[in-house]
Amino acid sequence: MTSSDLPAAPGDRPQALPGGFSRALKAERAPDGEEPPLSDEELFFAERARSANTRRAYRADLEDFVRWCQAEERSPLPAAAETVSSYLTYLARHGAKVPTMSRRLSSIAYAHRFGGHPNPVDAPRVLAVWEGIRREKAQPVEQAPALMPPVLWDVLDALPDDVSGVRDRALLLVGFVAALRRSELAAMQAEHIGEHPRGLVVAIPTSKTDPYGEGQLVVLPHSSRPERCPVTALRTWLEEAHIVEGSVFRRVHRTGKSVLPLRTRTVADGTRVVLGGMSEAAINDAVQRACVRALGQEQGMAYSAHSLRAGFATYASQRGASDRAIAHQTRHRSLASLNQYIRIESAWAGNAATALDL
Repeated sequence: MTSSDLPAAPGDRPQALPGGFSRALKAERAPDGEEPPLSDEELFFAERARSANTRRAYRADLEDFVRWCQAEERSPLPAAAETVSSYLTYLARHGAKVPTMSRRLSSIAYAHRFGGHPNPVDAPRVLAVWEGIRREKAQPVEQAPALMPPVLWDVLDALPDDVSGVRDRALLLVGFVAALRRSELAAMQAEHIGEHPRGLVVAIPTSKTDPYGEGQLVVLPHSSRPERCPVTALRTWLEEAHIVEGSVFRRVHRTGKSVLPLRTRTVADGTRVVLGGMSEAAINDAVQRACVRALGQEQGMAYSAHSLRAGFATYASQRGASDRAIAHQTRHRSLASLNQYIRIESAWAGNAATALDL
């Protein structure tokens, strides 16, 4: 059961979140007399303390918490430790998964810290209940399967012979070889690509592991086989779509029998404006469509954009690359985190159980 499968907390949807919650999510000004108002510049930076995706997730979490508190006639802000532990128990009883509950706790803690209230999540009562829930509901983390050779080659071979296929070939190969997150694929700009004698270098201005924009680099080396070469695939797509700046991966639409990249749109006054790149969801959909085309509906839908990054880590490990060398490309700060990407296929490599000759 996913978080979206959970029954809504009892009670009507709250018309508005408590003031402290709203300010935590939107960096709004506080009412007069409650605290000194933020300046416009402070608001600008405060809004960027969390990503837009994180703020959206926090809002959904806090709306559910407020709805439950209203039904139970409890204060959501500041919330008592007993309120939070009871809410956790409610979620666990209704089948919430540990990652969902963990994010709910993070949302509640963030809103309390931002509002200047004691954090109930740190209370011994909450920590004890949370530890028990984690032990009781312990289960392997669900992960999309790794998309790597030879399955990746099958997916590439099944791509359509049109512009959408050209784009998806570049998307799959760049996503795999560069080990990019789908957010990084969606944010990739033509200006981020640099030439190198051995291939291409892609600059990642910001990422999950680099939120302050110090900058990271990944490489796309030449391949001996053009149909599997990320450099060739990317250059072909950029040429076909006439992209010299802006978003690299863009949606396409059909005109008659041809498929063309959506580069411009005419607005009401006749002005033509350049469209932005594919969203993270569109990136994920493109990967799944390619996999379904090659593997069928049931098997193909199991893959996601994350499968490309996981596939790189797993396949590179199988090919003998060290964890540190893999992390150089994936940009993992922790080798322990990287080990979660080395999938079940790697468990057989160098394992003495295969040499028992029973």
